[in-house]
Amino acid sequence: MTPSQVTYRIEGMSCDHCETAVSEQVEKVPGVAQVRVDLTRAEVTVHGQFDDSAVRAAVDAAGYEAVA
Repeated sequence: MTPSQVTYRIEGMSCDHCETAVSEQVEKVPGVAQVRVDLTRAEVTVHGQFDDSAVRAAVDAAGYEAVA
């Protein structure tokens, strides 16, 4: 499991739809307690006890790429 907070830079995220798509997918990852998306910085901060590869896969499923 990953530490309680990780911030990822999200390649290609540029609008409200992007923000919603990423947030909804990451919230589905087991162990994720909170997701905070910063569209201006193109970042998502994830809180909880989760698997890093599962979060990256969720971002990929939303159509973007996560860079820690």
